[in-house]
Amino acid sequence: MTEPTEKTAGKSDPTVGKLIADISRDVSSLVQSEIALAKSELRVSFRAGGAGGALLAVAAFLLLIVLILGSVTIAYFITMAGLDPAWSFLIVTGAYFLVALLLVFVAIRKFKKVRAPKRTIATAKEIPSAFKRSS
Repeated sequence: MTEPTEKTAGKSDPTVGKLIADISRDVSSLVQSEIALAKSELRVSFRAGGAGGALLAVAAFLLLIVLILGSVTIAYFITMAGLDPAWSFLIVTGAYFLVALLLVFVAIRKFKKVRAPKRTIATAKEIPSAFKRSS
C-alpha cells in the first residue's frame, strides 16, 4: 500500500471549513424548499377557505331573506285568523323583540363569567426572575 501524498489527501478529504459550508448551503436549500412548499400549500388552502367563506356569506344572506319572508308569512297567517294586518305585524315584531331581549340577557350573563387567566398571569410574572442570575 502506498501512503497518500499531500496532493491526493487534499482531494479526497474535505476540510472542516468546506464541510461546514456544505452543511450551511444544504440547510439553507432545505429551508428555502420547505418555505416554498408551505407557500404553495397555503395558497391552495386560502383559495378553498375564501371560496368557503363566500359561500357561507351567500347562505347567511339567503337565510336572512328566509327569516324576513317567514315573518311576513306568519303575520299573514295571523291576519287570516281575523286580526287586523297592523296588529299581526306588531305581534311578529314584538316576538322578535322578546327573543332579542332574551339573547341580550343570556349574553350579559355569559360576559359576567369571563375572568382573567390568573394562573397564566402568575407564571408569566415568574419568567423574568428565572432568567436572572442567582448570586
